[in-house]
Amino acid sequence: MSRRRRIVGSILVCFLGIALAVPATAEDEAVVYTVTLDDVVHGVTARYVINAIESANEADAALFILKLNTPGGSMDAMEDMIHAITSSKAPVVVFVNGSKAASAGFFLTIAADVAVMAPGTRIGAAHPVIMPTVQETDSPMDHKIENDAAAYARSLATNRGRDAEAAEEAVRESRSFTEREALSLGLIDYICNSEGEILEVLDGKEIQRFDGKTETLSLARVRIESLDMTGRERFLTVLANPALAAALLLLGLLGLYIEFTHPGLIAPGVAGGIFIILFVLSTQALPVNWIGVALIILGLVLFILEIKVTSYGLLSLGGIGSLVLGAVLLFKDAEGIPGLDAARGVILGVAMTAAILMTILTGLIVRSLGRPSVSGASGLVNEVGTALTDLEPDGRIFVHGEYWNARSERPVRKGARVRVRKVEALCLDVEEMS
Repeated sequence: MSRRRRIVGSILVCFLGIALAVPATAEDEAVVYTVTLDDVVHGVTARYVINAIESANEADAALFILKLNTPGGSMDAMEDMIHAITSSKAPVVVFVNGSKAASAGFFLTIAADVAVMAPGTRIGAAHPVIMPTVQETDSPMDHKIENDAAAYARSLATNRGRDAEAAEEAVRESRSFTEREALSLGLIDYICNSEGEILEVLDGKEIQRFDGKTETLSLARVRIESLDMTGRERFLTVLANPALAAALLLLGLLGLYIEFTHPGLIAPGVAGGIFIILFVLSTQALPVNWIGVALIILGLVLFILEIKVTSYGLLSLGGIGSLVLGAVLLFKDAEGIPGLDAARGVILGVAMTAAILMTILTGLIVRSLGRPSVSGASGLVNEVGTALTDLEPDGRIFVHGEYWNARSERPVRKGARVRVRKVEALCLDVEEMS
């Protein structure tokens, strides 16, 4: 009996040793989710990050790392992302690892549970930008928006235990900070080179969450999972180019105009409809000013009215002005579209080209409407055809793509070229061409 117990004990010891020697399986490991935002902050990229944070929360992730490199973007999209960051169950690290986190990217960085920058990066330049076509410089609205942004920066910095004064300077004075300046001023927590270094630095560290509670991070045994954009999200980010979006709208309306004035061409109408749909998709990412869209559509209507109403070119001039003004006002938030100033020249160029083409087409149509009718049977006069039979005096001819009964005062041999003199009922009076 004692021998049996010794054997059983030995087996148990062996199994225990094997269990201790086998490394933990993937199920025992905590997960760290990472996403990369290397683009402008707008509706599509914001939804991508927010969905990723929600996935991290559902998976009880130990950490969520947002790798950030952005020139800025929409304030509305930024605030949606910050709400997701500050309410996340999983601690959020913003890692500025591209070249910069400017404007909206600055707010995202100071809103994180842990703010990290890579060597050679910078943050700041967070002053809100107002389009001069919408508000005058130094207007009361300018100051209201600046004060609101500065208060938001102070609130985020204070709740995260960061330097509120430096955060406000980034807004009011558009100050930018290198990674070492940001660390010395208390705007960020660490300088790291990689995700792996971040995990090593944070393992065992106690952090304070946005609600004031503390949490100790355990990151010794984790697996990193990267959440990439879906194909639809990637496609929408391509459409988030203001010059491309404006071109889609203007070319779409031009295609519909050509189809309206030349019914039956099919291709311009189909292409125009597709372009309009793509423009509507782009509005998910761009802050479109619908007044600008309305002005562009009004320009199209004025060109169409020029065909119906005698205005001696006044409606066409109004159409040109409406198209150009609508293009200028097409986007309402310059802060939401970094690089809009550079794109505006392209937008105006496309608008002028569309206006010139519509003017030329309208002029041709109006001129053609002023000519005598050349449709139907009357349009056959002076047309040249071919005799299909001998005309002695009656026979058959082929003219204008159709077969007709014909009559000639003089005999005409089969295959001869004939000219239509007049149309009598359903018979053509023709003569042989010499």
